[in-house]
Formats: sequence, structure tokens, C-alpha cells
Amino acid sequence: MKLYGEDNPAPNPRRVRIFLAEKGAAVEHVRVPLRERAHKAEAFLEKNSLGQVPVLELDDGSFLSESVSICRYLDGLYPDPPLFGDTPKAQATIDMWIRRIEFQLMAPIAHIWRHTHPLTAGLLTQFKDFGESNRAHADRVYRWLDGELADRTFIAGPAYSMADIVALTTVDFGRMIGVAVPEDCSRVLAWLDHVSRRPSAAA
Repeated sequence: MKLYGEDNPAPNPRRVRIFLAEKGAAVEHVRVPLRERAHKAEAFLEKNSLGQVPVLELDDGSFLSESVSICRYLDGLYPDPPLFGDTPKAQATIDMWIRRIEFQLMAPIAHIWRHTHPLTAGLLTQFKDFGESNRAHADRVYRWLDGELADRTFIAGPAYSMADIVALTTVDFGRMIGVAVPEDCSRVLAWLDHVSRRPSAAA
């Protein structure tokens, strides 16, 4: 297998690298330099017609894209530890939290990135007022998440899971582009410190 991706701070390829590190699994990595638009080259579009990373090339020559889908496939190959849960309820809860993080937190951070950051100015028509308006939404989500973490250590329950990987890469990307965790979100900050200390976080 080969994993096509990009170095930090690209959040989606990092999800898969963290997942693999948690599993203790090794996959060949092929860098696709986004700033050079390598993900839009004809050869790469044959691997993923959307021109996005990461992409996992399987041994049979087929390709999987979308970071969570890639990790679900890898979870089947490397079942321990079970980062998508080991009971129907745990699996559904983790899936719920992955979707919540992506829709509620990653979406406004992505809008801020696309519509306010100088690195994306040449890629689309930026509507900076719209981009900036998402900062208040991100703050509201962080405060909601802070309340949700009142009774547990990790995003989806008592065990580290794919939901934590999705959240960590989202939060770190947000911080990189200037979307900080509000200082009054002490539980989110404690969670962030905790998961950032895991060796996999350096992947």
C-alpha cells in the first residue's frame, strides 16, 4: 500500500498518519506538495478525481480517498486498538462525534481558511466578511464542546478514538490559521494537552 498525502499542517493526511501511528502500522508515504498544485496534476487526478489528499493506493492498484474512509479500511486490517469502537453503541457514538466535529467545528474553520487567509486568496473569490463571521461560530462550538467534556476524558467517551484524531487535527489546523481555543474552555484545553502528549500526535 501507498499513502499519498502532504506534510503538516494539512489536517486530513495527518489524520491517517496519526491513526497508523496509534496502530503501530507502517505504510509507504508519498508526498503530494499542495503548494505546487501536485494534487491537481493529471497523474494524481487519476487516483482521486477530486484532486484531494489523502489517497490510499491498495495492493490491487485501486484507490481509496476521504480520510475517515481510509482509516475505516485500515481499522479492518489492523483491528487493535479498536479506534472506531468495539461495540455497536461505541461505534455509533464515535461516528456521531466524528460527524459533529466535522460539521460543527471543521466547517467554520474551513470557511475562515478559505475566505480570510492570504494563502487561499488565489484559489477562490474570498468573501472576507463571511469568513470572519465564522469565528464567532467556532467560539460557540468550542464552548458547547467544553460542556460536553464535563463527564469524560476523550471526545466520544472513556477511550481514545478516531473522534479524538479528527478533533485534534481540526483544532491544530485552526490554531495554525489563527482560530484559537477560547481561554475559558478549560476542559477543551485540558483534552488538547492530553491528546497532544500522545506519541502519535507528532505524526
